[in-house]
Amino acid sequence: MCGIFAYLNYLTAVDRQTIADILTNGLKRLEYRGYDSAGLAIDGDSEKEVLIFKEVGKVAALQKLIESQKSVNWEKTFTSHCGMAHTRWATHGQPSPINSHPHRSDPKNEFTVVHNGIITNYRELKLVLEKKGYAFESETDTEAIAKLAKYIWDSQKGNKQLTFTDLVKGVVKELEGAFAMIFKSVHFPNEVVATRRGSPLLIGVKTPKKLKVDFVDVEFGGIADEIPGTVEGASETLNTLEVPQLRRSESRAFLSEDGLPQQIEYFLASDPSAVVEHTKTVLYLLDDDIANIREGELRIHRLRRDDGISSIRSIQTLEIELAEIMKGSFDHFMQKEIYEQPDSVVNTMRGRVNFDTHKVTLGGLKSYLPTIRRCRRIVFIACGTSYHSALATRAIFEELTEIPVSTELASDFLDRKTPIFRDDVCVFISQSGETADTILAMRYCMERGALCVGVTNTVGSSISRESQCGVHINAGPEIGVASTKAYTSQYIALVMIAIQLSEDRTSMTARRNEIIDGLHALPQHIKEVLAIDQELQRLAKDVLHKEKSLLIMGRGFQNATCLEGALKIKEVSYMHSEGILAGELKHGPLALVDENMPVILIMTRDSLYPKVRSALEQVTARKGQPIIICNKGDDAIGAESKTIRVPQTIDCLQGLLTIIPLQLLSYHLACLAGVDVDFPRNLAKSVTVE
Repeated sequence: MCGIFAYLNYLTAVDRQTIADILTNGLKRLEYRGYDSAGLAIDGDSEKEVLIFKEVGKVAALQKLIESQKSVNWEKTFTSHCGMAHTRWATHGQPSPINSHPHRSDPKNEFTVVHNGIITNYRELKLVLEKKGYAFESETDTEAIAKLAKYIWDSQKGNKQLTFTDLVKGVVKELEGAFAMIFKSVHFPNEVVATRRGSPLLIGVKTPKKLKVDFVDVEFGGIADEIPGTVEGASETLNTLEVPQLRRSESRAFLSEDGLPQQIEYFLASDPSAVVEHTKTVLYLLDDDIANIREGELRIHRLRRDDGISSIRSIQTLEIELAEIMKGSFDHFMQKEIYEQPDSVVNTMRGRVNFDTHKVTLGGLKSYLPTIRRCRRIVFIACGTSYHSALATRAIFEELTEIPVSTELASDFLDRKTPIFRDDVCVFISQSGETADTILAMRYCMERGALCVGVTNTVGSSISRESQCGVHINAGPEIGVASTKAYTSQYIALVMIAIQLSEDRTSMTARRNEIIDGLHALPQHIKEVLAIDQELQRLAKDVLHKEKSLLIMGRGFQNATCLEGALKIKEVSYMHSEGILAGELKHGPLALVDENMPVILIMTRDSLYPKVRSALEQVTARKGQPIIICNKGDDAIGAESKTIRVPQTIDCLQGLLTIIPLQLLSYHLACLAGVDVDFPRNLAKSVTVE
């Protein structure tokens, strides 16, 4: 959803125009997250001046606004400077410049803040602050954060020991909800404070020389100082701001070999894709971490002492390359990611599947296999496309392991307060690893003692860190909002988990071997499906483009394919589409079928082929003219039928081949409709709020 990016340079001369370009380019790398407006804040010509630029629309509109500011000296050079930028996805108030971030505390911009997430108690804070005389200018929840920072500063003007970190701690203790935030203030020039709870935030570090150590110590607060004056009606924590017990004068990680400060640049972002072009050295913040960057040094504090969290933060190296988040020769990221699937499925299996010995080894689960095999049931919990990958593999899980499996939408799972027990295994699937509902469901299950397994595509994400074990799908960065290659990689990862769990069952050896042989042939089969793209483009243009609605039918292993295909079509082309279980036709959906209703029927050669053929006859009897996704060489389907033919593989993997024509159809329908394929309206790639 919202994207955060900040850039700090220390002892590194950079002109204002370059700073603005770095900030706007960082926002462009975050565009895929979904947004409706953008803004940035940079230093003015004096320490007490902050320039804020905000605009509705794409980042390009913000760049035009900046270019139009002729009165600003864009050639002014800063040896040390901090600037921050933001892309907003509207949750409180319509898209408008005044509702866009950064938000300010007052007309003098004493405190500015960018925020990703939702503050659930902002109305109470706003009411109290308005009574204190603070005027609000926007409809957003974020403005209450900036005003609260100003209130604490005003109440502490006589306290010279008050640090920027202490002030932000006072703000954070009053907030409820999910957030990642970056603060900037004229009272603390060339200094920023960043914190997170429930929303991702990382810090990239760029230095001329290699850093001396690969971790940063966490500094814990000590005895609290009294702060007179609290926000009435809010919590008592504004009375107590902690002063660090130990204040190091130097941070050893960021000094040169001779112990002196060195040239350094910091890049703070919601996502690694925004920093990889600058540096691959990053540090991920944990919930309730408060990071302070001042005079080239990074210090990390905790909101509370002795909360059981590790006292160091590892400095890691990003594995992604800049080329992976560029479109290359493709017109759109979605198209590129569909065509990457022959490679992405190999990457998911690489080093894990031995095709000679028919063995699967998942290192992230190895220590927990006995526990999972003894469990009472397996519960898949996910949202959207990730939920469909769970639905697609539920049957093969049950068949191979003989353990009951249920699939749950994370939001509904939480709404129902679903009973979870200590002998359950809960599997949480999320491409980003930051999906808010899925994370909340995971914490709910952890509190009840269940084993939590994470399946994500993002190293360092909340789910990958907080789950007890898991599998990384290795699909590579996925920029397009509509998930394509992540779906097929999640599908394969879940199949591999099922295979490994069943290795103690000799009766399933032949079935496992068939599946592994099917996995071996999969990349070539996907290439064969991609080869019919021109045929699918014509089908989209000649048959489906002018339609208002579409039904996609199938059953068994193909039910999930129908749901996922319908989701792809509706989210990128804005055509109403519905995935229907073919066995339910007579129970209502058949009423929709006539000669004018477009229907796609998935009818592949598996054990349910006769039943799906019966559904085909029901549709054609109502004058329907379905497009049939079938296997190559299926002569039982007459030449008069419109067909999309895919290679035949083992039944539990067939959905990996039948989904790709639907992905391509959705892409071509979106292109024909003239809509933004990679960034559909109203949608975000990473849904970091409930």
